[in-house]
Amino acid sequence: MELIDEGSAGELLQAQTHVWNHIFNFINSMTLKCAVQLGIPDVIQKHGKPMTLSELVSALPIHPSKAQYVHRLMRILVHAGFFSQQNLNQEAYSLTQSTRLLLKDNPLSMRPLLLMLLDPVLTKPHDCLSTWFQNDEATAFSVAHERTLWEYAGQDPRLSNLFNEAMASDSILASKLVVSKCQGIFEGVNSLVDVGGGSGTMAKGIAEAFPHMDCTVFDLPRVVSDLQAGSKNLKYVGGDMFEAVPPADVILLKWTLHDWNDEDCVKILKQCKHAIMSKGQQKAGKVIIIDIVRGSQNGDESNETQLLWDLEMMVTVTGLERNEMEWAKLFFDAGFVSYKIHNVLGTRALIELHP
Repeated sequence: MELIDEGSAGELLQAQTHVWNHIFNFINSMTLKCAVQLGIPDVIQKHGKPMTLSELVSALPIHPSKAQYVHRLMRILVHAGFFSQQNLNQEAYSLTQSTRLLLKDNPLSMRPLLLMLLDPVLTKPHDCLSTWFQNDEATAFSVAHERTLWEYAGQDPRLSNLFNEAMASDSILASKLVVSKCQGIFEGVNSLVDVGGGSGTMAKGIAEAFPHMDCTVFDLPRVVSDLQAGSKNLKYVGGDMFEAVPPADVILLKWTLHDWNDEDCVKILKQCKHAIMSKGQQKAGKVIIIDIVRGSQNGDESNETQLLWDLEMMVTVTGLERNEMEWAKLFFDAGFVSYKIHNVLGTRALIELHP
């Protein structure tokens, strides 16, 4: 047997640990999902002060035989930064900023997004990735479910509701950030159409901040047919963005284009360009895109998040997360002449697009 010298042994053991951690990365996601489903963040929040292990166990909806395992679940979540721990005669837990984003009653909660992305319908395609690479299916989602994500959501109200709730929860935070950080972008704007706006959370936030602006939520008829506006300057219109987009000063595309391949994005953008240059408009408007611009952020965590979202788009739909050069090609192919990127939304950016 060939001996391993001390230097090589250290490198091998470090590499082994690196492989182990990536093998088990899914456990981080699933333990966090478990904590959210059990309501652990909400229980600790309701307690109002650091909660001891025994208090937590007593408050959770778990079988008595599982009480002995709660500290092991909490240990990995403390390590991951989702809870802080201190000793008050025994272990006691508090929320962190990340966990507060998972509270049910937090208006900015990411809980719906977590439950959607970690639903078995969306995790199963990742298990089919190697099969997808060896066949001609458009997505790994189609390999797993024999239909596209959009077809599946159209036939499964549960998944459709998960998706709509996730997008709505994200839009609450996005709309507040856009309104507070980018008010100048809406200067002189009298009308806005939120293309693919779902239940209208993003448009509602803008409509409330700018009561003079006529806001329209534009999405598939099955998405908006039963929705009613709660304000005079908000309405819902059903249609297909590939065929036509209602005219307005501003067309908003929030987290929409990353779902589609380049060819489809150019088609959508051309319809948006037509909408802001129609005869009913006194002057050409602009398109506002909220999406990831890959490589635009400093910091390993944001860069990793962008790469992970890119793989999620590859696996579930036909889209991708684009860098600036890839975005620019889409814009110019669709007939636009200039754009400006505002890095004001963390991992994502806001892009102004002019014809």
